[in-house]
Amino acid sequence: MYATPLGDGAELCPLEPWQAREFLDHMDRGREFIGRYVGLPDLVTDLESSRAHLQRYADRAAADTGRICGIRLDGKLVGGVLLPRLDTVQGTAEAGCWLEPAASGRGLVTRACRVLIDWAVRERGVHRVEWRVDPENTASIAVARRLGMTREGLLRGDFLYRGVRRDTEVWSVLAPEWQGV
Repeated sequence: MYATPLGDGAELCPLEPWQAREFLDHMDRGREFIGRYVGLPDLVTDLESSRAHLQRYADRAAADTGRICGIRLDGKLVGGVLLPRLDTVQGTAEAGCWLEPAASGRGLVTRACRVLIDWAVRERGVHRVEWRVDPENTASIAVARRLGMTREGLLRGDFLYRGVRRDTEVWSVLAPEWQGV
């Protein structure tokens, strides 16, 4: 296993199917907090669904169409970042994140996203990285700003979340802009 140091006792490392129990325990600790804006806790409800979710990302990594990485703080899984969509032919990707409440406010997501986006741009040749966020998720919007992303617009009522139509803000950063960060 490999890890990328993020500073302050934190590191970014891949999440793999064999870590399903730890991933489920992490979801259980942060289920309500994470689930305010992110559907991950609704997908990862037991050991089988945890393993299946991580396997889907292992398959995406093998096909070079996505990635999922965990954020560890002092060795404990506290959050993660991902590329749910990676298209190296078109040079586009979408980045996302989640975090347990106990780990919030430390800049971990911003640092982890910088590593992941830098990899996508420099190693995989991605030209455009998107960030899609609920307009009420001010913490995630702050991350997009810190990453140098530009708000492109609002998709009204485009996302059904827990039975309620939600808007989505779209932010992005282009490779030439990222190179200057």
